[in-house]
Amino acid sequence: MRGKPARLSCIKIKIGQQSMIRMIHILLCVVSLMCLLISAPAARADDNAVLKNIRLANTRDDLIAYFEVDGAFTSKINQAVLNGIPTTFSFYIYLYHDQETWFDTKIGDVEFKSTVQYNTLKKEFTVYRPWKPGKPVVTKSFNEAKLLMTRINNVRVARISDVIKGEKYQIRIKAELDKVTLPLYLHYVLFFVSYWDFETDWYLINFIY
Repeated sequence: MRGKPARLSCIKIKIGQQSMIRMIHILLCVVSLMCLLISAPAARADDNAVLKNIRLANTRDDLIAYFEVDGAFTSKINQAVLNGIPTTFSFYIYLYHDQETWFDTKIGDVEFKSTVQYNTLKKEFTVYRPWKPGKPVVTKSFNEAKLLMTRINNVRVARISDVIKGEKYQIRIKAELDKVTLPLYLHYVLFFVSYWDFETDWYLINFIY
């Protein structure tokens, strides 16, 4: 009979240790996030994300676009990612037929997202790109994850049958950071997270097909 209370006592201690470890983990996350938020306004100063190396090409069937986002990963966004917060970039590509009237005709409309999430236990990044075939990419390299997030290639903008040779067209491209979704116990600081946002200008390219 004396053995049973001792066994129960051990179970209580084990549960107590797990609860303590969980509370310490949550506390560390809160402290890390609060440290980010205290200096968050400075992130606006280096919010200079731009699009570069924009190219258009065509296959037999499609008009496709390539571009890169430069300056998307500010120091604050880097810290957010490394704290395990899923970070999503949204991309917008619109193609217009320039008819030299008040209203151009939209013939291509593409919107898609890429998300990176860091597993703090496994020390690895997973990049989700649902617009590309295949499985999410898992890597130990933060630099590789950044390249996967910011190098956009082989995005179909329109079908070749939708464009006319000799006609004028305009492609418009933009990238932005989605609102960060925090764990439930950190939702009260969501307002301040808006300082991590980036948004490029619209980039317009006129061309004759």
